[in-house]
Amino acid sequence: MNNNFKEEEALGKAFDIKLMKRLLKYTKPYWWMLVLCILLLTLITAADLARPYLIKMAIDDHISAYNSPMAVFDKEPGYPSVKYKDKYYIRESLLADGYETAERHQIVKIGKSNYLINGTFSNTSMSELTVKKEGERYAVSSSENSFYGELLSAEEYKSFRNQDRTGIKRISIIFLLTILSSFLLNYIQVYILNYTGQKIIYNMRQELFAHIQKLSLSFFDRNPVGRLVTRVTNDMENLNEMYTAVLVNLFKDVLMLCGIIIIMLKMNTQLALVSFTILPLIIVSAAIFRLHARNAYRQTRVKLAKINADLSENISGMRIIQIFNRENYKYKEFKGINKEYREASMRELLVFAIFRPSMDLIYSLALSLLIWYGGARMLSGVLPFGVLFAFINYIEQFFQPINDLTEKFNILQAAMASSERIFLLLDEKETLENPAAPVELGRIKGNIEFKNVWFAYEGENWVLRDVSFKIRAGETAAFVGATGAGKTSIISLIGRLYDIQKGEILIDGKNIKEIDKYELRSQIGTVLQDVFLFSGDIKSNIRLNEEDIDDNTIKQTSSFVNADKFIEKLPKGYDEEVKERGATFSAGQRQLLAFARALAFDPSVLVLDEATSNIDTETEILIQDAIKKVIKNRTTIVIAHRLSTIQHANNIMVMHKGKIREMGTHQELLDRKGMYYDLYLLQYKE
Repeated sequence: MNNNFKEEEALGKAFDIKLMKRLLKYTKPYWWMLVLCILLLTLITAADLARPYLIKMAIDDHISAYNSPMAVFDKEPGYPSVKYKDKYYIRESLLADGYETAERHQIVKIGKSNYLINGTFSNTSMSELTVKKEGERYAVSSSENSFYGELLSAEEYKSFRNQDRTGIKRISIIFLLTILSSFLLNYIQVYILNYTGQKIIYNMRQELFAHIQKLSLSFFDRNPVGRLVTRVTNDMENLNEMYTAVLVNLFKDVLMLCGIIIIMLKMNTQLALVSFTILPLIIVSAAIFRLHARNAYRQTRVKLAKINADLSENISGMRIIQIFNRENYKYKEFKGINKEYREASMRELLVFAIFRPSMDLIYSLALSLLIWYGGARMLSGVLPFGVLFAFINYIEQFFQPINDLTEKFNILQAAMASSERIFLLLDEKETLENPAAPVELGRIKGNIEFKNVWFAYEGENWVLRDVSFKIRAGETAAFVGATGAGKTSIISLIGRLYDIQKGEILIDGKNIKEIDKYELRSQIGTVLQDVFLFSGDIKSNIRLNEEDIDDNTIKQTSSFVNADKFIEKLPKGYDEEVKERGATFSAGQRQLLAFARALAFDPSVLVLDEATSNIDTETEILIQDAIKKVIKNRTTIVIAHRLSTIQHANNIMVMHKGKIREMGTHQELLDRKGMYYDLYLLQYKE
């Protein structure tokens, strides 16, 4: 991985099959849930597709079917029929093959009257029928044919329409059931899908956080905290949207489109082909949109990243901005970046603003073609009205997933970019790997030895150069020197927070690279200058959720290091809430809590890094008293700028430009009148 962790500028493809395969691996434990969602979506799609067809059946088979040709039988034919004057009438559309020779009758409507005729007219001639009474009979004629018939009373006509009423009632019930089933199935599917998505993201987030914890501090030195937080939060949420809104629903969209095409072709091939003439326009528009949306999205993300970076920097440095009166300059600088983001957002908005109306225009064109061609076919009697009505509904359904493309494409783009960054982080190798077969450490005695150690945070910019020293168990060793001399690096190396490039570091004669790093760190207690307190209470900050440290131990260690003197004055004592990294406590109080924390873990080696700097005199007296107690019978390493705090040390090492220049007790170093002597005189002059 590069030294600088990639941000939004590093976007790959809008859809990357390799990334998608890797993302799908996380769905394996929940494959049956996803399969269930797909099955539910199949049923939901079937219900959605059935509704226009049910309306078509109601119109063509019942509402406008009064003039459909009917076969006439002397005996009951075994099909749903209407009995009228000792004969049985059944709709031609309900008959199976083999009844082609049966006599055909038809009901025709002329004016407000209905006539049952002993023949059938074509649909084209129905609008030009005339009737003439000839004795007891009526002659119904068109330009092509003429048939005799009888006038039906309202009750007689109603008896013929009873089956239509029954059919409409049955279709209405089925229609209502499809709506209710869609609602219920959709609720179940959405719940299961979101539950599955949350489980997948939970596992991914846990894996990512666990991996981040294993990375060496050198990784965190190179990468801003804000970006890493974004990986675990925002980027994970983008993936969650993809899992819940795109992955499975994309199957529904494809199923819906295929289902509509098949049904339309089955209902009327010619009308379907006329409707499909707009498909090339849809494909071309979608391709153009994809290209421009991709570029617009990239630019917007880049500008947003600049805004986030600028905001983070300005808010963090607000004290300096106000001290040096740079508010106007920073305001203008942010205004320029904000303007760039607005312009990029407007370009992206323009792409989407053109695509959606374009789809609406193509939809209107398809509708116009349907009405023009289908209407003409219907007027000529070739096309039933129900088919045309169903086609109009199916065309509307056809464009719904296409219109959703804009939102889903954006989600997919964001998810691909986020997954690329997440996997880039997951692929970051753990540079401080634990040994496959670590040596048994046991309780550390505290013998520490550096042998010709060379160390650099990056490349060959050496921070430590050929450093060698020994610290015997139970001794107190101190490191002094100018800032950047390498003092803090030494204590980081003892806990193996970094690995050295050359040399050896031994603990009780064992190379620390052969020791389990977690076991090693568990026996080293550290008190830093900048104490970090977690959200919670005082007790949780001392025990750090270590269950073996009980409340009694916490109170004993706090009393031992004099921290109890201020804790017991707090309203809630040890249960006092800690906020904002302990901002409500003074620097000295935080230092005392750090001593209590270190002592609670009973470390074999104690490290004090500038533990008494920047505190008031009264608190320093308490801390110095605490130091005298905690270092007893422990190997202690002290880093200090104030030489008065380390005069008791068994061994003082003077660091300069990564090397140990002098070594000895306080008095020995003064007698040499070298660098330590100069530092001593300088501080006492001050």
